[in-house]
Amino acid sequence: MNSAVGSSGPVLALSGGVGGAKLALGLYRVLPPDTLTIVVNPGDDFEHLGLTICPDIDTLLYTLSGEANPELGWGRRDETWTFMAALEKLGGETWFRLGDGDLATHVERTRRLAAGESLSAITDDFRRRLGIAARLLPESDDKVRTRLETDRGRLDFQDYFVRLRCEPAVRRLEFAGAETARTNPDFLTALADPGLRAVIICPSNPFISIDPILATPGVRQALHKCRAPIVAVSPIIGGKAVKGPTAKMMAELGLPVDAAAIAHYYRDIADIFVADETDEDSFGIFGDLPTVLAQTLMVTLEDREALARTVLRAAAQRK
Repeated sequence: MNSAVGSSGPVLALSGGVGGAKLALGLYRVLPPDTLTIVVNPGDDFEHLGLTICPDIDTLLYTLSGEANPELGWGRRDETWTFMAALEKLGGETWFRLGDGDLATHVERTRRLAAGESLSAITDDFRRRLGIAARLLPESDDKVRTRLETDRGRLDFQDYFVRLRCEPAVRRLEFAGAETARTNPDFLTALADPGLRAVIICPSNPFISIDPILATPGVRQALHKCRAPIVAVSPIIGGKAVKGPTAKMMAELGLPVDAAAIAHYYRDIADIFVADETDEDSFGIFGDLPTVLAQTLMVTLEDREALARTVLRAAAQRK
C-alpha cells in the first residue's frame, strides 16, 4: 500500500486516552520530541456543568508533561477534591469527577472557546505552557460526539463509559457531527508530508478512540495516499483488553475477541500490525497484513519506550 521512508523525519500518532497515551509517551521519549505530532480522538468530548471537557486531550497533556496521576493514568497527580465535595453538598451531579486542578483546565478552555478561540489553538497553548514539545492536534475543531445504541437505549459516550460504567450492551456506534465536521488541516498536511517517517495507530480502542478520528471527511483517503508506513498496535492481548471496554464491546458487536480481529479491522489502512507475543498462535490468521510480535503490555516507562522503538523499527523496515 505505502512505500517505506527513511529512519528520520516526523512521526504522526493517532491516539485516544489512557492506553494510547502510554505509547505516545514512549514515542515522545525515544524520538526528538519536536518531531512527534499526536492526533487526538474528539469523540469523548462533552459538555458538563457548563464546561467543555476533552478527556483524551487532557490525558495526553498530563501524561506528556509528567502531571498525570500515576495510579489511574488519567487526571492530575496529587489531585484534591474540594470542588466535588462542595458540589455534592449542593446536590449537583458528581458522577463525572473533576479534581480541583483538572477543573482549572476545563474552566480556562471553556472561557477561551466562548471568546472565539479554536480548540486547536487552546490545546497548542496549553501544551506549550506545560512544557510539551510534541504537537497535540484535536482531530477537528468542530464537535464530533460518540453515541451508542445499547440495550438501554441511545447513550452519549460519557453516560455509557463513566455514569453507567460500560454496563449496557453495545449494538451500534455513531459519531454525531462527523459527516459535516472539518478535519484539522494540520492533520491532513502532516499525512501528505513526503518526509513523514511513520503513522502509528496507538493501542486505543478501535471503535471509540480511533474510528472517530477516521470518521471526518478526507481522513481515510489521506491515509490511503500517505507515503509513510502505517503501523497499527493491538489493544487486545491474549483475548483480553488491558483496560477499558474493548473486549466487551467486540463481543457485543459480534466480533471475535482476539488480536486477529483487530488486524482484520485495520486491514484497509494499515501496512503493519504489531501484536503481543502471547498471541503468537494467532500469527497465521492475521491475513496478508505483515505482523510483528512484541511485548505490548506497558506496565513501566521502559515498556513504553521499548514498544515505541519496536513500532518505529517496524516502520523503518517496511519495504
